Amino acid sequence: MGIESMRKLKPLLHLLLPLCAHWIAEEMTVSVLVDVTTSALCPGQSTCSEAIYINGVQQTIVGIFKMIVLPILGQLADEYGRKPLLLITVSTTIIPFGLLTINKSREFVYAYYVLRTISFIISQGSIFCISVAYAADVVEENSRAGVFSWITGLFSASHVLGNVLARFLPVGYIFQVSVGLLIFVPVYMSLFLAETVTPKTEENRSLTLKSNVLKIVQERYNSMRYAANLVTSSPTLKCISLVSFFYELGMSGISSVLLYYLKSAFGFNKNQFSELLMMVGVGSIVSQIVVLPLINPLFGEKMILCMALLSSIAYAMLYGLAWAPWVPYLSASFGVIYILVKPSTYAVISKGALSADQGKAQGFVAGVQAIASLLSPIVMSPLTTWFLSRDAPFNCKGFSILCASLCMVVALCYASTLKVEAPRERAFDENAENIEAPLLT
Repeated sequence: MGIESMRKLKPLLHLLLPLCAHWIAEEMTVSVLVDVTTSALCPGQSTCSEAIYINGVQQTIVGIFKMIVLPILGQLADEYGRKPLLLITVSTTIIPFGLLTINKSREFVYAYYVLRTISFIISQGSIFCISVAYAADVVEENSRAGVFSWITGLFSASHVLGNVLARFLPVGYIFQVSVGLLIFVPVYMSLFLAETVTPKTEENRSLTLKSNVLKIVQERYNSMRYAANLVTSSPTLKCISLVSFFYELGMSGISSVLLYYLKSAFGFNKNQFSELLMMVGVGSIVSQIVVLPLINPLFGEKMILCMALLSSIAYAMLYGLAWAPWVPYLSASFGVIYILVKPSTYAVISKGALSADQGKAQGFVAGVQAIASLLSPIVMSPLTTWFLSRDAPFNCKGFSILCASLCMVVALCYASTLKVEAPRERAFDENAENIEAPLLT
């Protein structure tokens, strides 16, 4: 992006600055949380089955409720304004991390998990969606794609910076710094962030709460029914939905247990975790902002998707078969390539749907991914715990990760049959008024 594109980010300064602080604050705690929860729940042990199970249950609960809460928060942002919803969602993380600043005992860790689950339900995904809607309010339509790429780039850069801070800060200061940044975010937004939506008047809010809820449920049902028809009637969208489901089923399962596996198998601590996460973060910035725009015209979305899926299989198998502490670093290097699965998937969906159906198609595939992410811990948590324990049937601590890699193999098989075709005209009727109520306009 040139100087002119940079100028277009100026109206978003008071949004992007606190968002970067929020993402840094959350990411810097990821690597140390494994040590904190293991020490509190399983003192003196390198493997903690209880922590693995709790993380799996948390991911499943969040996945179930997020599919309900996210559309509602989107509609509330349209009705009451972006700023109030952003203030609510970014504030939910303060209390959970604040508890661990006060005490890291078993009771406080349990309380952290409960409050963090509620926080995830409210904020995970919604902060990014509402922020994108805010950007769409203030940026011209022909400039939005470039601005959105900057937002995702800043998201990756913030994760890298968060892991750098986690790597070099003493453990005792990580949660204190994180909470300080998390408190700064809503204070800064309340003082400097301008509202972009005119909230509806009381006269326009005359519907009762029950009527509003029933209206939202009806709109969601109509929207999902139409989106399902849209995807199943298109070979391209049907195939990419299956690719997304199996990829997310494997990758989300790996992500939910990976750090606990590395701690048990190799004794990794927050320093090694931070280094691995930094490698993936730096690689994702380079590959998405520099590499992808260069290779996309040469190879096309299907070839890039297949290469990225092949890289994700190598990533999973190296972790699962890791025989020395340096192997996870080799595995993490494949993150530079497998990170391209998501943008290439979005591109395929975009090419396979009409312009009027873009939101419906992207939203349906996102729902498919959400289902996969809430199913994977049901299998991965007990399987990982079993093979990390002394009761494992054979010595392969990463066996659950190898099983997850099979899901990526299935995704690659479907991707190899993918035909990226232009969409046909609608072959079924659409209720133009209510079939797709936009989540964020």
